[in-house]
Amino acid sequence: MKWLGAFITFWENFKIAFKSLAANKMRTSLTTLGIVIGVLTIVSVASIISGLNKGFAEQISNIGSNVLYINKYPWIIMDDWYKYKNRPDITLREASFIREHSKYAEAVAPTSGRRSIVKYKDKILEDIRVVGIVYEEKDVENFEIDEGRFFSPIEVSRKRSVAIIGYEIKERLFEDDDPIGKKILIGGQKFVVVGVRSKRGNIFGQSLDIDVYVPLGTLYSKFGHRRSVGIQVKVKDPSLMEEASEELRFWMRVARALKPTEPDNFSINRQETLLKTYRDLTRGLYTAAFGIGALSLIVGGIGIMNIMLVSVTERKREIGIRKAIGAKRSTIVLQFLIESSMLCGVGGLIAVILSFIVSMLIDKLTPFPATVPLWSVVGGVIFSSLIGVFFGLYPAAKASKLDPVESLRYE
Repeated sequence: MKWLGAFITFWENFKIAFKSLAANKMRTSLTTLGIVIGVLTIVSVASIISGLNKGFAEQISNIGSNVLYINKYPWIIMDDWYKYKNRPDITLREASFIREHSKYAEAVAPTSGRRSIVKYKDKILEDIRVVGIVYEEKDVENFEIDEGRFFSPIEVSRKRSVAIIGYEIKERLFEDDDPIGKKILIGGQKFVVVGVRSKRGNIFGQSLDIDVYVPLGTLYSKFGHRRSVGIQVKVKDPSLMEEASEELRFWMRVARALKPTEPDNFSINRQETLLKTYRDLTRGLYTAAFGIGALSLIVGGIGIMNIMLVSVTERKREIGIRKAIGAKRSTIVLQFLIESSMLCGVGGLIAVILSFIVSMLIDKLTPFPATVPLWSVVGGVIFSSLIGVFFGLYPAAKASKLDPVESLRYE
């Protein structure tokens, strides 16, 4: 029955610690403030980043995980932009070359675009991205239609003046009207709306629902051919992305007759590029948040050690009485460790509750999503309690070593 005796000892020490803390409410509150700030900082930042991760994952899903993008520029430019400016444009001939030679490609879809004014009756939208696409686009990008239909192969091959509008374009130009079959002006040219693309949301704060899509051949015939294209390549097997990327690089170099010593004058982009950049950014945020939080916890821990030392001095007589009637050193140590752990544990619990409120306010009042991850809640309470144990060790050890005779004389 040793465990029962240990439990009774622990419970008695717990009650003594609780009464001691309750007797000094103001001191207890101020002492836990540093712990609250530290844990609140860590959990709040973790909840914001967790929400951003979820939101980013949803946004990035609009970029196919098994799609490679051959572009003139890399998506993330870390050095001089002019290094890429003089690269030759990507051409339709190269897209055809890739389609003919790549064994990993399930579908190849060149695209191009320009900025233009879109008008319907008296409503005008400026600086709208007009994207020229081919029939294979619906297979490469999972092009879902909310109303109407996708382009037919004949409309694409014969360069018909038809358009598919983004969901936000429909809301801003047509409001409650049915846009299907209506004529709009794109850069002064008439187009018939045949479809409305399903709502896609935002990525990096930019709406994906404010584009207008036309057949690629139509874009060239109406607005000129002097523009670079981007080549989207859907890979047959997502597990072969690395092999497919290297194969596309090889065929692009062959198509451009690049010598072995010449660098690539094109970029192969993929979803993973954005994910890696995003992870690097959030890793920096995590490091900064944990640094600030850890500093606050250390300051709070020092404050707890100071208060516990004061408590040891104030309770010398109580400690002397307990030791005089047979209390062991380990019992005294346990009492003060429980007290310091309770101080930090309560602070951590308060911080977690406040972090739920903070994350809820952020989620409701700002464009940033926020969700409190379970690991941050459990980790916050456990880590703050361990801080209490660590910084309570010295005062607890000092209390256990007090001479009972000297302690009984203390007034």
